[in-house]
Amino acid sequence: MAGIEIRNLRKQFGDLHAVDGVDLSIRDGEFLVLLGSSGSGKTTLLRMIAGLERPTAGEIHIGGERVDGDVPPRARGIAMVFQSYALYPHRTVFQNIAFPLEAVRTPRKEIEEKVRWAADMFSITRYLDRYPRQLSGGERQRVALCRALVRDPKVFLLDEPLANLDAKLRNTARDDLKRFQRQIQTTTVYVTHDQVEAMGLGDRIVVMEHGKVRQVGTPQEVYEDPVDTFVATFVGQPPMNLLDLRDPSLAAGTLVGFRPEHLLPRSVFGPGEDLRTVRFAVRRVEYLGSDRYVYGSVLESAAPDATVIAKLPATIALAIPEGETHEFAVPRRLLRYFDAASGLRRRP
Repeated sequence: MAGIEIRNLRKQFGDLHAVDGVDLSIRDGEFLVLLGSSGSGKTTLLRMIAGLERPTAGEIHIGGERVDGDVPPRARGIAMVFQSYALYPHRTVFQNIAFPLEAVRTPRKEIEEKVRWAADMFSITRYLDRYPRQLSGGERQRVALCRALVRDPKVFLLDEPLANLDAKLRNTARDDLKRFQRQIQTTTVYVTHDQVEAMGLGDRIVVMEHGKVRQVGTPQEVYEDPVDTFVATFVGQPPMNLLDLRDPSLAAGTLVGFRPEHLLPRSVFGPGEDLRTVRFAVRRVEYLGSDRYVYGSVLESAAPDATVIAKLPATIALAIPEGETHEFAVPRRLLRYFDAASGLRRRP
């Protein structure tokens, strides 16, 4: 196993700065998620760690060894799983998993032992004689992970491996991945644009935008304490509400942020709560099973037509008719403050 140190890493394609001065320390045995939209630089960063892209500048160290120069992928101690899985269609599951071991002339007995050990870990032993075309998407994903596992790498690099699965299979696959990573405790770097995957899998999340790291933290830190308005609105569904509340106690140019689930009718709070109360004009209530999304506007806002979202339990939302104005509130301890010009977090 090995940690990864990334120092001032840059990758430029012509005038495009795909990765722009990234510094990152990935702990030995950590499950780290690179989260960002298309074009954020997350996959380019992963490919540079793997040795599939050469950095324009900067350093990459794996297990204390610098690898960003001429160290080829096969010598970096990494195993990579791609979105497409890249299985050989003419080979059985056993042969697919065994392929990297055969390539380095591993003894046959050891190949048999490692393949069956990996297949047992991912519960695909009964599929060893089948071909990829005979498997579901989730089963093919497990085969790709098994093939990576038998190499006994220092680091796993996973590039959106669940993107081609349907929602139900993604849930099962997330459980498999987390259990697998905890069991083998190998440093894992996982690329995704899916917030649910990031929040559910990562020990820490790296939020990226335009080649830069905006925030690094645990899922709880990134969600509850975003460092700027980009992270506040990128992480979370629905996103954080950001309002200029015309509050004389706040410095000029301050935006007030709060999560939709924290905006509730004033009546549900006790008398001792320290609250910021607002008048919420309800335009539409959206049914989502156990929850309701309530769309409207806050009359105290400097932009009273801007859409604000409250996420309410269904039992509360039933008493919130559309077309009316209601008194809502947010506990002050859950408010977050940002500079309107720079987007950076302000402390109250």
